[in-house]
Amino acid sequence: MKTPAIQRFRQKLAADEAVYGLWITLESASVSEMAVALGLDWIVIDAEHGHLDWKDILEHVRATVRSDTVALVRVAELNGALIKRVLDIGADGVVVPWVETAEQLRQAVAFARYPPEGVRGIGAERATGWGQCFVQHTQEANEHVLIVPIIETVTAGRNIRDLCQVGGANLFFFGPADYSSTAGHRGHWEGPGVAAELLAIQDTLRANGKHCGIIATSQENLIERRQQGFRMLGFGLDSGLLLRSLHAALGIVGQDRRILPTLVPETSPLPVTVLPRPPESLRPDSSEVVNERGTNSPAEQKGTQP
Repeated sequence: MKTPAIQRFRQKLAADEAVYGLWITLESASVSEMAVALGLDWIVIDAEHGHLDWKDILEHVRATVRSDTVALVRVAELNGALIKRVLDIGADGVVVPWVETAEQLRQAVAFARYPPEGVRGIGAERATGWGQCFVQHTQEANEHVLIVPIIETVTAGRNIRDLCQVGGANLFFFGPADYSSTAGHRGHWEGPGVAAELLAIQDTLRANGKHCGIIATSQENLIERRQQGFRMLGFGLDSGLLLRSLHAALGIVGQDRRILPTLVPETSPLPVTVLPRPPESLRPDSSEVVNERGTNSPAEQKGTQP
């Protein structure tokens, strides 16, 4: 657990500042290293969906050591053994899926805290410096550990006022796709009426002093979500960002295709969207300004080869 990083994370949220991060689904810890190197506030390592095993999760957590990037792990379900193990290997907190009732949230908080406030057992693992800092870690862990429930069902939405009354959880993440599924719109990111429902839930949470998080679906949506009041903002999934970039590059050369459930490429590329005019930087008749010699400040070039 990186207490200073968690404190800075909480301070930003308390000041109504946005904290930006990345959802990790790929096994390479290099992805998390990139997030750290770019100064992201958080990563969520996804151990609910996908193929990450415990060694993969550990390597992602290790990639954030001695950084200001908070490392959270989404566990597969509300389960004391899973939460204990995630925290024992050094995660800064847990993201708990499918939390629908106040009792479930109280249970999640208890699983993440040492007695007498909770039921987390003490182990001689990374979190306690392999047993070398039992006292320091156990004294500060309960106060700083992050417990983030996901609001992803209609039932959770109906119980949101009760969930707000549970201590120990001040940050709630939203899952629009699963929420849409439970609202009868399976396969939609935000089915009919769901967007308005989620915003109403967010309003209730914020009115009770809670913070809300969500994954953005595009750069434009990122700004929109920030304007709506979401403060824990995900740029996307690592795999999704990679695919978004690949689709854009393939589209430029007329080779973009949809990914099918069979993972077999489509035989015909998607239609090419022709730009009405080239970007300004590529136009031969773009206006240019040439400054007189000696009128600009000198610029030092570093790392150039002779």
